[in-house]
Amino acid sequence: MKAIAQDPYGTADGLELRDIDRPVPRDDEVLIQVRAAGVDPSILHLMTGKPYIARLALGLRRPKNPVRGWDVAGVVETVGAKVTGFAPGDEVFGSGDGSLAEYTRARADKLAPKPGNLSFEQAAALPVSGVTAYQAFSGKARPRPGQRVLVIGASGGVGSYAVQLAVSYGAEVTAVCGPGAADFVRSLGASGVIDYTSQEITDSEHRFDVVLDTAGNRPLSLLRRVLTPKGILLMAGGEDAGDWVGGLGRQLRGYALSPFLAQTLSSVIAVVRAEDLLALKGLAEDGTITPAVDRVYPLSEGVAAIRHLETGHPRGKIVVTV
Repeated sequence: MKAIAQDPYGTADGLELRDIDRPVPRDDEVLIQVRAAGVDPSILHLMTGKPYIARLALGLRRPKNPVRGWDVAGVVETVGAKVTGFAPGDEVFGSGDGSLAEYTRARADKLAPKPGNLSFEQAAALPVSGVTAYQAFSGKARPRPGQRVLVIGASGGVGSYAVQLAVSYGAEVTAVCGPGAADFVRSLGASGVIDYTSQEITDSEHRFDVVLDTAGNRPLSLLRRVLTPKGILLMAGGEDAGDWVGGLGRQLRGYALSPFLAQTLSSVIAVVRAEDLLALKGLAEDGTITPAVDRVYPLSEGVAAIRHLETGHPRGKIVVTV
């Protein structure tokens, strides 16, 4: 089968479209014929092997799986011996192990039936980013009607879902994005926009009950200044601590400070689960959220899709079709 793969960790120059063996699903897995795959920042971490601490799971010297990608939407080809609830021919979406390929395998508990009103391209844009935003706004961090929410990185994959979810919960959302994305984030429901190239978030006249930071390049001290006295900071990503621990450095500092503050400083480490995919399926089918697809590439141009992610500041998600 064809797949976007690499051998050693490195830059996008090491990625290539190549022929590899079709994966064989384990007993608790499903083999999926991929129709579309999402491209999100986690692919860059898989590609570079950074932060280095992630190699404990990904492979110390080289990736355990050379194929990149997680987000997938497609059709079930075969099911493992212990899988129930799925059968060949079912249309599904979720998280697979190496989705930038003609086939991928996925654990059954990381899949759900594809939303009936979404195309394969839209469904492939939903799993990882949608689950991250959904899990971020869970529990006590779920915005309440009338609260003010700040979404940093609002035009990206996670941010675009976060804006829609916060608005659906009745919050007033201010979106932080780059130049030219104001109309896009307003179309998602944001009532206020901060262009980070000309303003800092501290320029806002408001303080926020919930701040979701998907960009990860602002210090905790600055983020705390825009929170209400008992506000909640949610950190999804971040690269300020260098190659070894990446965004974990800032998140660990937040955890260390939080017990001594009235504010809550927490991180968002999303895990794709079938129950959350089913919740997103319902939200998509009733029109609460709509995947924003920035650009679609064929699998033959999958490397170009990843380069666009690196440099293009996409609005929403990039998708590769197979």
